[in-house]
Amino acid sequence: MSAVPDQTGKPEDEAAARGRALYEYGPTSIYAARHDPRFPYCLYVPPGLGKTGEQPELIVAMHGTGRGFTGYRDAFSAFARWNNCIILAPLFPIGVMGDGNRDGFKYMREGDLRYDEVLLAIVEEVSERYGIAFDRFGLFGYSGGGHFAHRFLLLQPRRLWGVSIGAPGSVTLLDPSRDWWVGTRDFAALFGQELDIPAMRQVAVQMVVGAADLETWEITHKPGGRNWMPDANHAGATRPERLAALRDSFEQNGISVRFDLVPNTPHDGLKVVPTVEDFFAAEIAKRRLARKAA
Repeated sequence: MSAVPDQTGKPEDEAAARGRALYEYGPTSIYAARHDPRFPYCLYVPPGLGKTGEQPELIVAMHGTGRGFTGYRDAFSAFARWNNCIILAPLFPIGVMGDGNRDGFKYMREGDLRYDEVLLAIVEEVSERYGIAFDRFGLFGYSGGGHFAHRFLLLQPRRLWGVSIGAPGSVTLLDPSRDWWVGTRDFAALFGQELDIPAMRQVAVQMVVGAADLETWEITHKPGGRNWMPDANHAGATRPERLAALRDSFEQNGISVRFDLVPNTPHDGLKVVPTVEDFFAAEIAKRRLARKAA
């Protein structure tokens, strides 16, 4: 069987090359994370990745409570082709501790797990597979994924070049007078690191929510609930109100925010994808321009 070069230039037989093209490019198969096989992920990898001369970028699309991770991967696939990006869609399943908890990943800590570290391990695995160092990446999350996205920014600002925070049901304000998850008073004690506001100022931030996203049945915390704590509802009643409170909290700390209130849009993450793509496209263009000027 004839030999063909793989992406690294090493010989690869035809069957191996065809298998790699079929399963590791385009909409990929679903992988179990090597670091922790409880957490699968899938990718969209443009077949022409890296052939344009531009350094590829990585964008992570985090699912919400419904775990529709392949839907977000597919929604960003055309963007990935036109902008030379890999889309990474992780799956953080319900009940990884055996207790049926739907919300663990949203609050970053569950048992002995740190979900920011789980994601970083998956990013490293993807970097190794494709031979591209993704020291920084873009992150999008909507609804439950919006929970994850803004709290990941608090924990790992130096790993992001941009973050799109979509319609989280609850928000962690930069508030040193209240404990986690409502505020950040005990942040260092819980996570073993200080909040790095200067690093957060270096990350491009978008906040996006539908103007008609006004139902509160799922986001109103009540005593006895798993995530109840004092002041759990103090950031506002609706998702737009809570996201605006998060924006104000960021801006009061010198963190610039692009705030998109999408007209005539209910709670539907796929409907805001074009607005998110506009944000990411602008930030990718800035990064590439800066690299050319360096």
